[in-house]
Amino acid sequence: MGSFSIWHWLIVLLIVLLVFGTKKLRNIGTDLGGAVKNFKDAVKDENVKIADKTDTNEESGRTIDVEVKDKQNS
Repeated sequence: MGSFSIWHWLIVLLIVLLVFGTKKLRNIGTDLGGAVKNFKDAVKDENVKIADKTDTNEESGRTIDVEVKDKQNS
């Protein structure tokens, strides 16, 4: 009684299609896919920015703590 069979899910799917229509569901899917893609691109860009910041600190051979101490002493 607790689990649904495939027939239950097909009936639910049919009702959803009748209520919302295929065009509206397609638009929702497209919007959701676009949002996920934009989120992935933003995360990737942020990772590149973080990697660039760590590369510049390693190239100079100085840590952030030393830079802060130098600024406080000035």
